[in-house]
Amino acid sequence: MIKQILILSLAAFCLNTAAEINYQVIPMPQQIDINKDGKYMVLSKGMTVGYPSGNLQMKRNAEFAAEYLGLNVIEEGKKKADVNLMTGLKSSNPDAYVITIGQKGIMIQGASESGVFYGIQTLRKSIMNETGEIRLPYAVVSGEPRFTYRGTELDCARHFFPVSFIKKFIDILALHGINRFHWHLTDDQGWRFEVKALPELAEKASVRPCTIIGKNVGLSNPDNAIYDDTPETGYYTQEEMRDIVAYAAERYITIIPEIDLPGHMIAALSVYPELGCTGGPYKVWGVWGVADDVLCAGNPKTLEFLKTVYGELCDVFPSKLIHIGGDESPRVRWKSCPKCQAKMKELNLSNEAQLQTYINKEMEAFLATKGRQIIGWDETLEGGLSENAAVMSWRGYDGGKAAAKLHHQVVMTPTNNCYFDYYQLKNRDAQPLGIGGYLPLSKVYSMEPVPSDLTKEEAKYIMGAQCNLWTEYMLSPDHVEYMLLPRLAAMSEVQWLKPEEKNYEQFLERLATFKQSYQRLGYKFCTSHE
Repeated sequence: MIKQILILSLAAFCLNTAAEINYQVIPMPQQIDINKDGKYMVLSKGMTVGYPSGNLQMKRNAEFAAEYLGLNVIEEGKKKADVNLMTGLKSSNPDAYVITIGQKGIMIQGASESGVFYGIQTLRKSIMNETGEIRLPYAVVSGEPRFTYRGTELDCARHFFPVSFIKKFIDILALHGINRFHWHLTDDQGWRFEVKALPELAEKASVRPCTIIGKNVGLSNPDNAIYDDTPETGYYTQEEMRDIVAYAAERYITIIPEIDLPGHMIAALSVYPELGCTGGPYKVWGVWGVADDVLCAGNPKTLEFLKTVYGELCDVFPSKLIHIGGDESPRVRWKSCPKCQAKMKELNLSNEAQLQTYINKEMEAFLATKGRQIIGWDETLEGGLSENAAVMSWRGYDGGKAAAKLHHQVVMTPTNNCYFDYYQLKNRDAQPLGIGGYLPLSKVYSMEPVPSDLTKEEAKYIMGAQCNLWTEYMLSPDHVEYMLLPRLAAMSEVQWLKPEEKNYEQFLERLATFKQSYQRLGYKFCTSHE
């Protein structure tokens, strides 16, 4: 009798576990209609997933589904599949999907191949923590993202991260429905992009002999700082970057590379001092902050250098958007540089901010010949935006609003909502080192990328939102993951859901399950919320 009771209890437990599959994942689908009759299908290993014959993207989708769900891949027409993937969903949103689970099996349909991929991810997340026999209630589940641009930035200039981690990072983005990876490749503290025409650039400028110990932002006297004795080295070859681009593309993620100009160029100047206003000497910075030394705007060799670098950048990265930086570029050297002042006189410019716009316009014209469009930080507004430039607004929302009113595309990434190098807990001693500030999960979730004082027409220029990971104080992949998660889950819902579709308390309930998925995948994450 006791044995029978145990068996019945175990069966009831399994049924209860199955009943908990409710498709309420992150980001939350807009529609979840579960059949009230209690019917379900059993998903078990050995079942098949089918894809349309001849569609290589859908074949790769099927391979992902097979990997995630424990299925076998078959081509359409070979035999009837248990899970069918198809495009053709009628929607103006290419990332839209519908999952139908019923008597005939599972159908995942997307408005495009990317929509199918997001449908697969939703199904994957619904069952990720289940073991054994998986019972899927009959249902119709559908979702689509609010924004076309759903970004995350990673700074690999301050600290170099291996290719294996970059791919893991991309997998994390894919899990959260992110479709843009903004890759910060160069800065004062390191150059990580191989330029074949300038081999010494990566070979020498990627080496930082030492790094300041402890906290430092904008140190006024770096010569009196205390440094470690560990060199920071590493750069990505073009072959490695092409492999990463392909890896991301399979997951419907576009990589937007950033080579910062005209500031944040000390590493490059250490190799080519003639490109600076003073002629140097310069050395790769071992401190954090903003350097007065920038590229000389009046030296014609500067544009030659930039066009060589960006030309090869375009050969590696197919992204329509190319990030030119433009932030934190002091003009103090330009004020006293004869070449820069002569260039201002030649161009009849009234201030040095316009000199930066001159460089931006030159690069915009060059990149346009390659079918590309520039995007820069909101400082690019100061001297007047070049004609087709997009703006990434980080110093609050005002820069983004100003650009939208001028009918320029905008990505909102304000520090108060989007800078994941900020602490996520009030107790700083209970977490790894951060740059400062306080950005809890709730503050990320509360973000509204479209300011209410924009007109309906102006609001159309807000492409989306992006969170940023600046790595001055992130020395390891584990630290990066900890700072990213679970705040990326909150950012995901900002990017996918409209304000009326968001509910923070319900999000926390779903996040508890999602954190179990993080554990199963071996991701590091912050376990607290405030």
